[in-house]
Amino acid sequence: MTDFLVLAFIIMVAGVAAVPLATRFGLGSVLGYLLAGMALSPLLSALRVDVEGLQVFAEFGVVMMLFIVGLELEPRKLWDMRRQLLGLGGGQVVATTLVLAGAVYLAGEEWRTALAIGMILALSSTAIIVQTLTEKGLLKSEGGESSFSVLLFQDVAVIPILALLPFLALPEIAATAGAAAGEAAHAHAGIDLTEGMPVWLSGLVTLAAIGAVVLIGAYLTRPVFRFIAAAQLRELFTAAALVFVIGIALLMTLVGLSPALGTFLAGVVLANSEYRHELESDIEPFKGLLLGLFFITVGAGIDFALAIANWATVLGWALAIIAIKAAILAIIARIAGLRRQSAWLFSLSLAQAGEFAFVLISFAVANFVLDGETADMLLLIVALTMLATPLLFIAYDKLIAAAYCRGEQREADTIDEDNRIIIAGRGRVGGIVDRMLDAAGYRATVIDYDSTHLEHLKKFGVKSYFGDATRPDLLASAGIARARLLIVALDEREQIDKLVRYAIRNFPHLHVIARAIDRDHVYHLWAMGCRDVIRETYDAALRMGRSAYEALGADRQAAIAMRDAFEEMDRSSMREVAELYREDVPAWDNEPLLAKVRELRAEWDPKLREMMDDIIGRGR
Repeated sequence: MTDFLVLAFIIMVAGVAAVPLATRFGLGSVLGYLLAGMALSPLLSALRVDVEGLQVFAEFGVVMMLFIVGLELEPRKLWDMRRQLLGLGGGQVVATTLVLAGAVYLAGEEWRTALAIGMILALSSTAIIVQTLTEKGLLKSEGGESSFSVLLFQDVAVIPILALLPFLALPEIAATAGAAAGEAAHAHAGIDLTEGMPVWLSGLVTLAAIGAVVLIGAYLTRPVFRFIAAAQLRELFTAAALVFVIGIALLMTLVGLSPALGTFLAGVVLANSEYRHELESDIEPFKGLLLGLFFITVGAGIDFALAIANWATVLGWALAIIAIKAAILAIIARIAGLRRQSAWLFSLSLAQAGEFAFVLISFAVANFVLDGETADMLLLIVALTMLATPLLFIAYDKLIAAAYCRGEQREADTIDEDNRIIIAGRGRVGGIVDRMLDAAGYRATVIDYDSTHLEHLKKFGVKSYFGDATRPDLLASAGIARARLLIVALDEREQIDKLVRYAIRNFPHLHVIARAIDRDHVYHLWAMGCRDVIRETYDAALRMGRSAYEALGADRQAAIAMRDAFEEMDRSSMREVAELYREDVPAWDNEPLLAKVRELRAEWDPKLREMMDDIIGRGR
C-alpha cells in the first residue's frame, strides 16, 4: 500500500508542478506531462516501477477521450463528414504508409518490416491533437475539423492494421525469439475470443460485437440510466458511466478490436441521448487524469541510454518522419481545397506519430514482425515526434498564424461621412443598435475591425468602415469632435476600456454608451467616468427571469411587475457599490466595497422579497 501511495504522490506532484509551468510558457499541457515523465524517469527506474504496465493502464484515458469525442458527434454529422473521412483520412493513411514504407525499405529493412513500420507511423496522436486543438480553440476551425476527420479515419484504420500485421511475420524473427517468447508475448496481448477461429467466423463475431455496442447504446442505456438516476445519487451515476465505458472497451478487446473504436462508436450512438451531458461531465475528470498519466509514462519510458548512443539516427528519422508526413498532408490539403492558414494547421498538427504506435509496436513484436532492437528504436522515434508536436503548434501560433494575420491586414478605410453618431463595433450588439437607429431615421458612422464580416455586410447593402475604432486618428476622421453620441459595442474588454477612457478624457461633451461584459466591468467603466453602461446579457437575463415567473404560475402582468421590481432594486444597489469601486484594487479585495454589498443585501433582500410577495398576492 505504501509503495502505491508513494508512486501516486510522486506522479501527481510532477504533473501538478510541470503542467502549469509549461502552460505559462505557451508549451501546452501535453508537453508539460511529457517533460514531467522525462524528469521522473530516473526516479521511477530507481523505484523499479513497471512503466510499461502503468502505460497500458493509462491508455484507457485515450479510450475515454474517444468516448467523449463520440458524444459530441451526432450520427447525421458523422455521415455528413464521410467525404472528409474517406478523402482526407483515407488519402493520408495510404499515401503516408507507402512513402514511409518506401523510405524504410531503401534504408535496408525487409519489405514486410518496412510496410509494418509505414502503417504504424502513418497514424497520428489523437490524444495530443484533440486536446491541443481544444485548448487553443481551433477544433471547430476549418483546419481543426479536417484534422479531426483524419484522426477519426486513423482510429478506424487501427482495426485492419491489427488484422494485417500477423501476415507480415518474419520466420527468422520467430526462430530467434523462440516459442516461449512468442507465447509470453501472446499472453501479454490479452484474451482474444476470435483467436483460432476461421476467418469467416471471426468476422461474424466481430460484426456481432459491433452490433451489440450499437444496440446497447441505442436501446438499453436509456432505461438503465433512467433507473439509476431515480436513486438521485451522483456517485452511482458516475459508477454506471464507468461501467458502461469499461464494459464496451472489454467487449471490443475480447474480439480483437480496438477498445477506443468501440467506445467512440458508443459515444456516437449516445450523441442524441438526454444523458449525454451527464455522461460527459462524469467521465471527463477520469479522462483528464488518465491522459495526463499516459503522457507522463510516455516521457518516463524513453530509453535515454539508447537515445544517447544513437542520437543522430533517432533525431534524423524523427525529423524525416515529421517532414514527410507534413509534406504529404500539405499536398492532400491543397487537393482538398483548404486555405492557407487551415492548410498549415492541418499539415503541422498531424505530422507526428501517435499513441496507437506503442500498441501496434508491441503487437508487431508479439507477432514476430519487428525484432526487439528495431522496436526499441521505433519507440524512441515515436516518442520524439510526439515531444515535437507542441513545438510545431508553437511555430504555427508564432509564425504561421501571425504571418497570415499580417497578410490579411489592410489599411483603414477613408471615412467620407460626417454623422453625429459613431458606433464602434458592428457585431451582435452593434448591429442591432445600428438597425434600430436607422429605422428611426438616425444615420450612424459604423467602424469595425473584422474585414470578412464587413465584406459580408456589404452584400446586404450595409455600409460600414474598416478600421481600429480605438485609434485617435481614425476617430478624428469619423468626426468624434463634433459627434453627440459614441456607442461602444466592441467585443473585447481591453478595447472597450481603451476607447471609453480616451473618449471620456478628451471629449467631455460626448455622451458615451458603453457595452459591459459583466457586473465588475460595469463598476470599472463607471470609475472611468462613463455613466451610461449596458451589461451585454443583463436584459436577456431579465426576460428569462420574467419567463420563469410565468412558467411557475404568475400571470404576465405580475411577472412584468416582479421583473421591474428586481431591476429597480438591482440598478439602485449598483450605483452605490460603483462609487466605492477602485480601478487599482480587485473587487474581491476591496473591503469597503464588500462591506457595502453585504450591507445592501441585508437591507434590500427582505424588502425585495416583501415586494415580490405583495405582487404575487395581488395577482391571485
